[in-house]
Amino acid sequence: MSKNTKRFQELLKKVEENKIYNLSEAIDTIKTLASAKFDETVEIALKLNVDPRHADQMVRGSVVLPAGTGKKVRVAVIAKDAKADEAKAAGADIVGAEDFVDDIAKGIMNFDVLIATPNLMGLVGKVGRILGPKGLMPNPKTGTVTMDVAQAVNNAKSGQVNFRVDKQGNIHAGLGKVSFSKEQLNENISTFIKAINKHKPAAAKGRYVKSASLSLTMSPSVALDAQEIMDLK
Repeated sequence: MSKNTKRFQELLKKVEENKIYNLSEAIDTIKTLASAKFDETVEIALKLNVDPRHADQMVRGSVVLPAGTGKKVRVAVIAKDAKADEAKAAGADIVGAEDFVDDIAKGIMNFDVLIATPNLMGLVGKVGRILGPKGLMPNPKTGTVTMDVAQAVNNAKSGQVNFRVDKQGNIHAGLGKVSFSKEQLNENISTFIKAINKHKPAAAKGRYVKSASLSLTMSPSVALDAQEIMDLK
């Protein structure tokens, strides 16, 4: 059985046991929990009342955070000719086609986000078994399969977060750094939650958000008011 470290036990004292925090209180609290030697990520965890085994209850999409993620994102684009030039001009870190896919097949993946034009998805499919488990497979629902590669690159660079509910109905995402101002964190978190609410499946019945919490990379979690979360539209 694991035992909390002394550092973690001290952090737990700053979180009121069994308290449900509103978003403003939660942000104030997690900013007091920073204890690592690096700029910790502010993370949200949501438990949704959906059954993703059914296609009509899948929750998946993307959203651009107003204040960004605080993380440098390496963007790769699979495109040819004019679209390849467009991607390079937009600041993509890697642009290629067949040769690039060959590199992926060899396990060379020096990127965080992969974008592809629709006409080259057949090529991408050749390495789908490699990209899929790593969450790197381009998908129209996240805006990473598109002819507007410049906009996709800009979105990825400026703080786009992709989300997808897992088999247990959970969604987890990093929404900024603890060094961000309270206003920046509030705007990022609110924007993300509104996107989740916007993607509520019509087939989802009852209470959509069962529970929610905020935490840092190395901190205890702070329980959020699920009703307040659902009211953010």
